Amino acid sequence: MITQIKGLHHVTSMAADAQENNAFFTRLLGLRRVKKTVNFDAPDVYHLYYGDETGSAGTIMTYFPFPHIVKGRPGSGEVSETAFSVPEGSLGYWRDRLTLAGVGGLEEVEQFGEKRLRFLGPDGDGFALVETSGDPRAPYARGPVPAETGIHGFRGVTMRLRDGAATAELLKFMGYEEVAREGTMTRLAIRDGNGADLVDLEVLPDAAPARQGAGSVHHVAFAVEDRAAQLAVRKALVDAGAHVTPVIDRDYFWAIYFRTPGGVLFEIATNEPGFARDEDVAHLGEALKIPAQHAHLRERIEQLLVPITD
Repeated sequence: MITQIKGLHHVTSMAADAQENNAFFTRLLGLRRVKKTVNFDAPDVYHLYYGDETGSAGTIMTYFPFPHIVKGRPGSGEVSETAFSVPEGSLGYWRDRLTLAGVGGLEEVEQFGEKRLRFLGPDGDGFALVETSGDPRAPYARGPVPAETGIHGFRGVTMRLRDGAATAELLKFMGYEEVAREGTMTRLAIRDGNGADLVDLEVLPDAAPARQGAGSVHHVAFAVEDRAAQLAVRKALVDAGAHVTPVIDRDYFWAIYFRTPGGVLFEIATNEPGFARDEDVAHLGEALKIPAQHAHLRERIEQLLVPITD
């Protein structure tokens, strides 16, 4: 069994409009934009990262805003909901804030004994705010949301699958353990993780396959401390029969990828070197950062990208 994974590192999704996406996460949800860069494979498209003060692993929501992307179709074989941890007693504040902003899909539920406020992102993305007691992670304190009600980071993700057995076995191999069941949901957790350490599997045998597009999660990344831990995880996965990519340098972390039995794309990402490798912490996310292989295209890229108004 793999022991190096500590929970989620980041969740990467797709959007239709960079400005709308930036405003939603920074002005409404109160996260910090910690990096403004471009897609490695499509450098004419932004890659935006949002998180806590420094972009700690387990807090980072990232987006590829493709201007002409079709809208995604929810279904099986995808991450259907991304949940954020918020302080106990703060859901009333968030319900009022999101209602005032006209956010859709608002629904208060209780799941696995936790109070959860569900809502939709600008492209129909599925999100939830979960009241969590004792989360030691500090919310971003210099945004529009007061720290006492702010987002600590991820709580976890929900994957919607037609058959959850093989994915559950994979997650157990990755260090998760089953901790609860409720209706169609099975909860798995990393003990003593990084706070973003829950995965819920929702099994719906008759669900139609999802179609990726705006509002869809592209992949979910799990955190390991460093490259040595990542190589150990990669070897274990390959030895178990997974088809895993070579290690890829993503500037702010190293990454490996593989497809799960349920169809969800997994990544294992390192906590090193972090988002301060090319910007001071005080100025994270301000300048447009271009990966080295696309540096010669900077002038062209800047002409193509629509400026984001903060």
